[in-house]
Amino acid sequence: MHRHFNGLKTAGLFAAIFALLLAIGGVIAGSTGNMAFIWIFALIGLGTTAYGYWNSDKLAIRAMRAYPVTEQQQPAMYRIVHELTTTAGLPMPSLFVSPTQAPNAFATGRNPDHAAVCCTEGILALLDERELRGVLGHELMHVYNRDILTSSVAAAVAGIISSIGQMLMFASFFGGGGGRDNRSNPLGMLVMAMLAPFAAGIIQMAISRTREYDADEDGSRLTGDPLALASALRKLEQGTAQAPLQPTPQLQNAAHMMIANPFRAKDVSRLFSTHPPTADRIARLEGMAGRLR
Repeated sequence: MHRHFNGLKTAGLFAAIFALLLAIGGVIAGSTGNMAFIWIFALIGLGTTAYGYWNSDKLAIRAMRAYPVTEQQQPAMYRIVHELTTTAGLPMPSLFVSPTQAPNAFATGRNPDHAAVCCTEGILALLDERELRGVLGHELMHVYNRDILTSSVAAAVAGIISSIGQMLMFASFFGGGGGRDNRSNPLGMLVMAMLAPFAAGIIQMAISRTREYDADEDGSRLTGDPLALASALRKLEQGTAQAPLQPTPQLQNAAHMMIANPFRAKDVSRLFSTHPPTADRIARLEGMAGRLR
């Protein structure tokens, strides 16, 4: 539904992250003389991708301890989502609410037929109905653009690369663990162990930021009200600063799905933040509103 080169950009970024995974296998294969490592790491990448695909509609819901809600329990949320899905001509997703005062929202699911939209109790109390509509339009576009699948798989593969990097670090300290005929290169493995997680984080961040900007624009086209989302983002920046989530491993894996960075600024490096700067997002939305007048 968007007019971006998002598919090409994301394909390039995914190629980079899988190339990095294979490069790790290549370094180990070259160090040990066993080419099976390339195939092992290729299979790890494929297995991780499959797992991320089939479980992308469960992991974030579980991490946020969210519970399903009905039209009677959340009439405004239901009414907005029903209106927007009808406009888009796509299925109604399942609706969830997370019992936390940290204001945020996210969508999850591998496609529009297996999707869920979740709001925290904090965001439902913070935003007015117009602003909530802007947020829900943004989240629905993540589903319609298949962003949840993309970001979930990227996060899963990046996590595997980081774990492998830790194993390489351990192996390099012990010289690869071989005997006299072992051709392992501890220095090369150490360099790869340090650089691979860094590169994977950069690529994952690039994928997520690209998707956030595009969901802002596409969601605003769906609602017809870019300034509503801009107003919501202003409130969310203040609200998440006042009531941040604790960066547990489960929530860190789900943070890329949320509309706003859920952690304190000191808890996450700006370089590795999966969310673009809020001021930049607001400026883009205000510019879009000016063009739509």
